[in-house]
Amino acid sequence: MSATENPKAEPQGNAAKDPDDWVTGDEQMTGAQASYLKTLSEEAGEEFDDGLSKAEASKKIDALQEQTGRGVDH
Repeated sequence: MSATENPKAEPQGNAAKDPDDWVTGDEQMTGAQASYLKTLSEEAGEEFDDGLSKAEASKKIDALQEQTGRGVDH
């Protein structure tokens, strides 16, 4: 059975899904997201926005990780 015939052959976690497709993406960001986003925002010299949704926070975290070099495999 190939991976295309067996969807469990290549599991895809939430981290791999586009945040715009998350069922709960419009809910308020989690405490863990807020904490990490605040740290990244401080490192990047940007203002922390505590009103982001889960999906918005995920996108902002990705952008700030790229900007600060955090979370990047070397």
